[in-house]
Amino acid sequence: VESHGRVDGLYTLRSSHEEDTRVRGWLLLDSYTPTFLLTITYLLTICLGTKYMRNRPAYSLKHVLLLYNFSLTMLSLYMLVELISSVWSAGYRLQCQGLHEAGEGDIRVAKVLWWYYSSKLVEFLDTIFIVLRKKNNQISFLHVYHHASMFNIWWCVLNWIPCGQSFFGPTLNSFIHILMYSYYGLSTIPSMHKYLWWKRYLTQAQLVQFLLTITHTVSAWVVPCGFPLGCLKFQTFYMCTLVTLFVNFYMQVLFRTSTN
Repeated sequence: VESHGRVDGLYTLRSSHEEDTRVRGWLLLDSYTPTFLLTITYLLTICLGTKYMRNRPAYSLKHVLLLYNFSLTMLSLYMLVELISSVWSAGYRLQCQGLHEAGEGDIRVAKVLWWYYSSKLVEFLDTIFIVLRKKNNQISFLHVYHHASMFNIWWCVLNWIPCGQSFFGPTLNSFIHILMYSYYGLSTIPSMHKYLWWKRYLTQAQLVQFLLTITHTVSAWVVPCGFPLGCLKFQTFYMCTLVTLFVNFYMQVLFRTSTN
């Protein structure tokens, strides 16, 4: 029994430092170079784009934004439904799910999370449209940090921890993005403005999402299931940075509202 326990421990330690072979050959995952270069391109586009637009009229992009936000709403809805369906059929636990417990069920979850990773690349367009519309006051550190970091973090997630415990955050985030992108899309239609009652709750919902994700992550420290501890610690730290930045943003909005 002792020998078997040592072998299991070595396997857990070894597997936590190796890339997951189940995602080999999937688009953009075999090398970090494309993800890194696309992120650099994103950052350069913000810098150079704002300079390019400085003395040029802003683009309206009304119809483009309607199509874009509707498409991301539908993608978020697909990911939410498929994540719930896949983890349910795989028999996932809510509290700490390991990486190699559900067989083909884990692969199905990983496939949805690949779409989630890919959606973070598509969401770079959020900022590009802001630049083209000359709404530069919306390009905050929080905005750029969140977009750039998520795309890179999820490349790592898909390569090392593409299933199991990793399903929880994207499930919540997909729901939040349904609310967010549906609001952005409908806000391009003036006649719909009076119906967009959930705008005031978006930041609150995002903060609740982060806190729930932190709670879910920390619970895997208390009752472990073999999920890499280093990944859990990083997830907690990263979520704490988002809570700090979003609370700061929320307080600024409240201050501006109270002084108007």
